[in-house]
Amino acid sequence: MIRRSAVDREWLCVAIELARLSPPVRTAYAVGAIIVDRHGQELARGYSRETDPYVHAEESALAKLSGTGVDLTGATVYSSLEPCSVRRSRPRPCAELIIAAGIGRVVLALREPPVFVDCDGVELLEAAGVEVIEVPDLADRVRATNARVLGLG
Repeated sequence: MIRRSAVDREWLCVAIELARLSPPVRTAYAVGAIIVDRHGQELARGYSRETDPYVHAEESALAKLSGTGVDLTGATVYSSLEPCSVRRSRPRPCAELIIAAGIGRVVLALREPPVFVDCDGVELLEAAGVEVIEVPDLADRVRATNARVLGLG
């Protein structure tokens, strides 16, 4: 049997690689997100700016499930970066969208650096009863993908 932490790490690595598909801009992060059901089956994936210049990764993945009737109880969102708690381009931040969808777990590699806003997505999720798992040893991969935004390259 594969340990949950090993499975979480594998899915998170895929989300981090997915972020590389995000069209590069200096004004927003490149993020990848994958939604996996309680049985370990992928339901949807998304990345930053996938469908329009303002769509976030988690938002894109959730939109693909909208109206499908898929039960997200027990599902996990794997996101390379902390789900946003503040949005300038949309009325609802990703942390709220995740909570509203009934998703019970979020696994992430890096908390959002305070380049654009002070994010408290982890705190919002935890306050709503969502289990949040951080895998900080993968954070450097997320930083590398976002080097331009972070002023690292």
